[in-house]
Amino acid sequence: MPSVWVLLVFVAQAAFVLRALLRPGLTPSARLAWVTIILALPGVGLVAYFLFGEIRMARAQRERIREIRNRLNAAQIGQVGPRVSVSGPARPAFAAGQATSQFPPVSGNKLTLLPEGDAMMDDIIDAIDTARDHVHVLYYIWLPDNIGTRMAHALAAAARRGVTCRVLIDDHGARSLIRSPLWRQMEAAGVALERAAPLGNPLVSLTFGRIDLRNHRKIVVIDNHLSWVGSRNCADAAFAIKPRFAPWVDILVRLEGPAVRQQQAVFVHDWMTHHAEDLSAILAKVLPDDRPGEVIAQVIASGPDDVQTTPSDALCAMIYAATDRLTMTTPYYVPDHALHVAVCSAAERGVAVDLVLPARNDNHIVGAASESLVPELLDAGVRVHLFQPGLIHSKIVTVDGQFAMLGTANLDHRSFDLNYENSLLLACPDFTAKLDARQQSYIDRAVPLDRATVAAWPFWRRLRNNIIALAGPLL
Repeated sequence: MPSVWVLLVFVAQAAFVLRALLRPGLTPSARLAWVTIILALPGVGLVAYFLFGEIRMARAQRERIREIRNRLNAAQIGQVGPRVSVSGPARPAFAAGQATSQFPPVSGNKLTLLPEGDAMMDDIIDAIDTARDHVHVLYYIWLPDNIGTRMAHALAAAARRGVTCRVLIDDHGARSLIRSPLWRQMEAAGVALERAAPLGNPLVSLTFGRIDLRNHRKIVVIDNHLSWVGSRNCADAAFAIKPRFAPWVDILVRLEGPAVRQQQAVFVHDWMTHHAEDLSAILAKVLPDDRPGEVIAQVIASGPDDVQTTPSDALCAMIYAATDRLTMTTPYYVPDHALHVAVCSAAERGVAVDLVLPARNDNHIVGAASESLVPELLDAGVRVHLFQPGLIHSKIVTVDGQFAMLGTANLDHRSFDLNYENSLLLACPDFTAKLDARQQSYIDRAVPLDRATVAAWPFWRRLRNNIIALAGPLL
């Protein structure tokens, strides 16, 4: 009997290895990682590939997403704002961004960088208090803490005075809100509530799909006039679910101008994916030609339903355009090979490259995989800074003081291939300077990581990092 089981495992391994080798759209590094895991860990590897090896979505779901996207694209034709032809070094990045989410760069936007800490959320809550027509809210994590409670109460009050309020939250990331009285209080006040990527029965979900395809976006749109983009979830900086890493240091930017409609389109698409309500009329509505600023901006939305192009493509274009300085901040650095090579080559050709990472990562596996790349970064000339007072959660990339990207996407495979993300690509020297100043404030609170420190890491730490790095393309 044992020989029969051995034969069955061998046949299963062969079948799964063959599938990993033949599966379309997989990078060579990811194929190698899966083949290694399947062969080295027969039982665990087979289960892991079945659960997480492929982006499994029901055909009906894919068709619905495609139909909604086509309908919304038709609704907003001619309503995307004053398109602009971007020239110079930023042009390839904007072209890659448009290929990812179909949004063109638009001019006439105004961006306001909000203060660090819980005070940044006051801007959103105050705007909800004065909303006149509608409030659209989408968050990955929403905690029933001080900020989360204030947000819920503001939405409930707005709904009671006749403002249409719609809230879409990730079913996993915001599960503590769903179980709290705040969820029922908002519903009772008339706030329309919906859950993105509902988990349902775990056994059914695991069998027919993937439960780790999460909506990681953070979007608020008010009256088709104001929006916010950044890394901040709806929670206190103290972040009660992981308090030992607190404070969580985020970035949040208020957006005014034509790019607000692009943020609106992302929310509407996600809402209609999970709710029967048709909101396409909101995008078809002709708005005043409002151009409150001079910033060229473009929303880059991405997700696992369409992974032909990803934010990594725009980031690579940005990095290869750098000639003077490149500054990057991210909590999770496990990029695809192309992006990592772009970062190293920028430093090697003389660009001043600074990378800000957390000194303590809340995800130990990702932290170890990130550490495995540090020696190569340092050898290339990248200056790595470990942020000390809390967990740096901002996601910012600035190039030559001219253009930048910020938003929800980390520099890792999960953000590029599996999560639903939204970021903002912008061209404006004045605002890029503000982002550079914010990142410099991070560097001022960080400790530089040098070759001597890395060389002193114990053998077990280097071995652990490199073993975990074998699965880096899958993290």
